Amino acid sequence: MLFNSLEFLVFFLVVTRLYFSLSWNRRWPMLLVASCVFYMCFIPVYILILLVTIVIDYAMGLMIEQATGRRRQAYLLVSIVATCLVLFVFKYYNFFVLTGNGLAAAFGRGPLFGLAHIILPLGLSFHTFQSLSYVIEVYRGQQKAERNFGIYSLYVMYFPQLVAGPIERPQNLLHQFYEDHRFDPEEALAGLQMMAWGFFKKMVVADRIAPYVTRVYGDWHGQPGLTLLVATLFFAVEIYADFSGYSSIAIGCSRILGIRLMQNFNTPYFAGSISEFWQRWHISLSTWFRDYVYIPLGGNRVAPARLYINLMITFLISGLWHGAKWTFVIWGAYHGLLLVIERMAKSAGITLHRSLRPLGWLATLALVTAGWVFFRAESVPAALGIFHKLGTDIDLSLPSIEHAVYMMTGDNTALPSMLTALLFITIMFFFEFIGKQDAFRWATQLKGSRLWQISSALAAIEVVLFFGILRPSAFIYFQF
Repeated sequence: MLFNSLEFLVFFLVVTRLYFSLSWNRRWPMLLVASCVFYMCFIPVYILILLVTIVIDYAMGLMIEQATGRRRQAYLLVSIVATCLVLFVFKYYNFFVLTGNGLAAAFGRGPLFGLAHIILPLGLSFHTFQSLSYVIEVYRGQQKAERNFGIYSLYVMYFPQLVAGPIERPQNLLHQFYEDHRFDPEEALAGLQMMAWGFFKKMVVADRIAPYVTRVYGDWHGQPGLTLLVATLFFAVEIYADFSGYSSIAIGCSRILGIRLMQNFNTPYFAGSISEFWQRWHISLSTWFRDYVYIPLGGNRVAPARLYINLMITFLISGLWHGAKWTFVIWGAYHGLLLVIERMAKSAGITLHRSLRPLGWLATLALVTAGWVFFRAESVPAALGIFHKLGTDIDLSLPSIEHAVYMMTGDNTALPSMLTALLFITIMFFFEFIGKQDAFRWATQLKGSRLWQISSALAAIEVVLFFGILRPSAFIYFQF
């Protein structure tokens, strides 16, 4: 059941109506049932996999809290290994088999292992990390073990953020399932506004330019450099609009129910450095890696050489988390290396003067966009081939420009479709930039007005209905 489908709209209306008609102590069971229904709309039997991890981490949480000494560490290790083993089998088994068989072939040996025909359970990486954050926080003494198995199950399965986050912490989410959330028109309006904006980003921006990116990257051999450049820029927009659109819908529909989820994006493409980009992009994941990988490795409290190693380890794991392909590992290593260089420059006292900050923004945007080539390419050779064309085959002649535009639709509607896409991309970034600038007092006042919330939500819905791609399509991060 996709957010951008009529089925979800009906589902959410029914859930919201039931939620506010029930007494507060009956709401969480209803949300749990609704979340199970939501998840089972994809591959029903895979809910059993989710149940296994829920049972293990629920039991280990209780045992960790009651144990002392090395037993606590042992129970934590059991939870981490068991939960990660499920993730490994379904997401990484074939990746490591192919890698191992490739190495064996290089030494003249036959395949060592056979491939498994496995479909990756939806959102497995997300709810795995959410489960791990719970047991780690219990181990650290920052969260009491949850006694109510149903409430803990809901913490892992809560349908708005089950498939693609935000990856919540138990301190923020668990207690909210015990609270009596009365219907609040202002909160509901704010949530509706966020949902409408999320649908705009997904259906009007991301889904409109996605076919262009797919066509060009799917046939990169036959595309000139300019067309590949346009497709790469479009993919940078697509992945942001798609993923932040999902997050806006998830946070918005949860807010209507009175349950607050954490912010997941904060205008990342306006960041002035790579480190600032990662403070603004997929915030729930970047803070997860910071708190549970980077800091335990030593974080900033180590010698510079070790700090750089910690950064590289963290981002290599982050790249692998995104997908079982070497392109993702290289993408993670690329960002880790950029952060290492940034840290080295800072240690050497090299900083940009305030007047040169626009150059820092442009450089950051260019570096991030270049990294998306590895993220989007089907293979490492494809990514390298695309980079080669981008560096040697950029032609700004009229035929090359016409071809880049023609790839939008492949017929005489290409130019209007391209101009329409560029218009909506501009609108998206304009409103997001203005909305985040505290210096614009008028914008701050406008955001807080009920008239603006109502009119902007209605306008976004109208634009979605008139210009959006109404055929439901999966979100990019569903594959992770």
